[in-house]
Amino acid sequence: MSVAQFFMPLCQCKIGSLVSGQTAEVIQVPENQSISLPCKARAGLSSPTRQEWKFQGSGATAFVYFQGQLTDNYKNRADFYTNELYLKSVTRKDTGQYTCQVVIDGELRENTIDLIVQVPPSKPKAHVPSSVTIGNRAVLTCVETDGSPRPTFKWYRNDILMPVDPKTNTLFKNSSYTLDSSTGVLTFEPATSFDAGDYACEADNSIGPSQKSEAVHLEPSEVNVGGIVAAVVLLLIVFGLAAFGIWFAYSRGFFSKRRDTSSKKVIYSQPSNRSDGEFKQTSSFLV
Repeated sequence: MSVAQFFMPLCQCKIGSLVSGQTAEVIQVPENQSISLPCKARAGLSSPTRQEWKFQGSGATAFVYFQGQLTDNYKNRADFYTNELYLKSVTRKDTGQYTCQVVIDGELRENTIDLIVQVPPSKPKAHVPSSVTIGNRAVLTCVETDGSPRPTFKWYRNDILMPVDPKTNTLFKNSSYTLDSSTGVLTFEPATSFDAGDYACEADNSIGPSQKSEAVHLEPSEVNVGGIVAAVVLLLIVFGLAAFGIWFAYSRGFFSKRRDTSSKKVIYSQPSNRSDGEFKQTSSFLV
């Protein structure tokens, strides 16, 4: 099937009242249980000219029921009835939006269902910066990937629940932070010495017990001025030693000798008319 055919409307027909301004019905079901999704667009009407079910999850839209039969992905785990779609043993991947579309007497009617497969949260992980300088920004995050619906988050410092507004609790009034319970992001701006401690986060979506992470230590520290000064002094010493080495080499004539050696020439003189017995060295070398 081509992309154009996939997204082609059911027909060139009048849109029914169930389409205009409709609100999707929300249905929740625990994971691994079965659920019936009603096709209210079909209720009380005669046999439609055409009927389809579509599913839109985290990816693209896909057909569930098309051209009078269930598609391959649903043949073994769904049943089609005229007024409903029955899903067997749903998983978290089935969370998404289901739409039933029918054409009756030239009129297109549809209803939409938001299916939420309930999954309790798994143990989250608290991400805490390994080093934080006092006066700078520090961001802590809580990561949990399984919960459905998406969980909300709480943070604990030294096993004490942190309020959303630190000014409402005397234990946290010296801290300046924002806590987003929907994303699990805890931001200190700026971080202070009062923010030192062991931090843990908790995820909860009212499906099963809440889950708490392992605690991770946060220790804001002062700027290490002494370390910076020591590094600068060491760098200056290295540059000083290098400059001294170059000066010493020049003062000892190391570089000039290398140049003089390369310019030496050998001069030969013509031999005189002497006999072999009177041979004397007649060539000289210029050093």
